[in-house]
Amino acid sequence: MGVGQWSVLASAVEPFGARPGLRALRAPRVLLWIGFALVHGVLVWLCFASTGWPLGDVEGVYLGWAAGAAAGADVVGITTGFVYPLLALLPILTALAFGPGLYSVTWLGLVTLLNAGAFALLLERGRSRRALLAAAWWLVFLLMLGPVALARIDAVTVPLAIVALLLMRTRPVWATVLLTLATWVKIWPVALIGALFVVSRRRWRVAVAAAVTSLGILIAALALGSGLNVFSFVSEQTNRGIQIESPVAAGWMWQAALRVPGTYIYYDQQILTFQVIGPGTNAAIAAMTPLLLLGVAAVLALAGFRIRSGADPVSLFPPLVLALVLTLIVVNKVGSPQFTAWLAAPVILGLLVHGRAWRFPAVLVLVIAGLTQLVYPHLYDLLLVADPAMVLVLTVRNALEVVLLGWAVWQIQSPPTLDQKE
Repeated sequence: MGVGQWSVLASAVEPFGARPGLRALRAPRVLLWIGFALVHGVLVWLCFASTGWPLGDVEGVYLGWAAGAAAGADVVGITTGFVYPLLALLPILTALAFGPGLYSVTWLGLVTLLNAGAFALLLERGRSRRALLAAAWWLVFLLMLGPVALARIDAVTVPLAIVALLLMRTRPVWATVLLTLATWVKIWPVALIGALFVVSRRRWRVAVAAAVTSLGILIAALALGSGLNVFSFVSEQTNRGIQIESPVAAGWMWQAALRVPGTYIYYDQQILTFQVIGPGTNAAIAAMTPLLLLGVAAVLALAGFRIRSGADPVSLFPPLVLALVLTLIVVNKVGSPQFTAWLAAPVILGLLVHGRAWRFPAVLVLVIAGLTQLVYPHLYDLLLVADPAMVLVLTVRNALEVVLLGWAVWQIQSPPTLDQKE
């Protein structure tokens, strides 16, 4: 986006009509910070108290990786393959700062601090009712999503993505650098980089910033002796089976629920996830990655056409980000519950830019988050035996994601105009 376009964005996130005084905003901001503390307190408690072991990845996987690296054994992403991009190792190692006995507590504290930084910038960047609304929505979203909002590596990338979106108006290059760093923790923020490349008049600066940052990470990894292990996360994801929570798994999950012979759920010891197998799953496994790439390309092509047709880049940016993130979720053979956390960034952006015009996706994402928490961690054991009621809940959740993707694509086709008189 050009300077003029960012000026429009700046005014778009101002309050409805006129900017209220700081005194008028001070009280709700204090209440929001109290809410932030309460919500994170509840989430931390749920991480330890919920059934289904929501801290399973943190205690059963991340701690092992961190302890192995600290002991001088294998370092994932360097001396051996890694399911995540290389920079995921940084928060995993950081959580070992106070020893293995406090690993989970340190992890939750680290994520809470990252969320607090993004929350503070959100309240400070736009001292407006829209900013307050977006901050309040985020708290409700976190509470609806439950412990998985903190207890996965994705929880590190979400506040980084939110901060990057808030910095795009004044620091677009640094925002791109931050998004690139987040992408090297978990791949999904690349969707935001792609969206920015399409709508920005300075797209080549965006591309150069992302390329230079990635090159620096690759050079550092190779200097540490990673070899091709630095790219191992690509093959690890490509070789995965059909995860039970993914939308594409719905047919086989219903077959498992109806006890159709030849279809069953199993635990993949290498990927450490529950997957479903049945007639046709091998073909789906082979097809999903190309379909995902085609889906992303189609969304980007549609947005590029709309930009060339004269669409307002500021109006187009939020639905484009939402559509790309949802494509990564819907057209994916992996369907981890923490993927829902990704939706926070595009909805916050949409609420800041479009305000009440984004009520539909804001409410729908809250419902999706609530259904996700119901499935995992609270009633996950029932899903593992393909209980029909839980398969129905999961099917509804996935169907709502498809509906939201359709809405986002429609908004790209005809984005709403900016309304500064709300």
